[in-house]
Amino acid sequence: MPPEHELWFTKILNDVLGGAANSLLETLHIHAENAARPIPNYVAQEILVALIIVVTFSVLRSMLSMDKPGALQHFFEIFHDFTKGQAEEQAGHHGHAFVPMVMTIGIFILLCNLIGLIPSFEAPTQNIQVTLGCAFIAFLYYNLQGVKAMGLAKYLWHFTGPVWWLAPLMLPIELFSHIARNMSLSVRLYANMFAGEQVFLVFLHLVPVGIPVIFLGLHLFVAFLQTYIFMLMTLIYLGGAAHHEEHAEEEAHTP
Repeated sequence: MPPEHELWFTKILNDVLGGAANSLLETLHIHAENAARPIPNYVAQEILVALIIVVTFSVLRSMLSMDKPGALQHFFEIFHDFTKGQAEEQAGHHGHAFVPMVMTIGIFILLCNLIGLIPSFEAPTQNIQVTLGCAFIAFLYYNLQGVKAMGLAKYLWHFTGPVWWLAPLMLPIELFSHIARNMSLSVRLYANMFAGEQVFLVFLHLVPVGIPVIFLGLHLFVAFLQTYIFMLMTLIYLGGAAHHEEHAEEEAHTP
């Protein structure tokens, strides 16, 4: 397999942090494919997106205004209100508690999707390692929220089904369905972003003028759509945990 083309930001990171990255990988008993350049493009692009988010919100915090909010503040207020509305719709009155985490994942994925539209950059989400990592975070978060809402024993018990004698059948089905959620989140995002990137590049080389603009617009639409789907599915899974908690509260208040 030929080595990937190293982007300029990846080159800077490898020049500055390559040695430290190798030491860390060796400590974890992980061997990089290229020991001389251990940081791949998708990791470098994720780091860049994280830096952009930190800088953007640092600047935004200093510019917050109740009287004269700027365009950036307006955008994130709309994003927050939209996420809050979706959270309350999917997860009930507990949904507002999930907004910070889901919104953070959403902003990260959206910027990872969009950064590939800039020349000399690549979308990290066209790599399965990145989307699988995002899906695992969502998977871990909604399960932890389920444990927090119900307690570890009750949360694990709900995997066995409504009646105890169905446990041998329901337990493997429930476990498989939860693992499938993780795969569904990651593969859907990866496949759509990878396909969109490749189609855009193909038409850019075949017809460099005019036609690529159409696919650029399509790629932009897919970037926002896939971010929304990822956030929505995460909220639906969180809603499952909230539903159990609400059901327990209703039973507790039933005379």
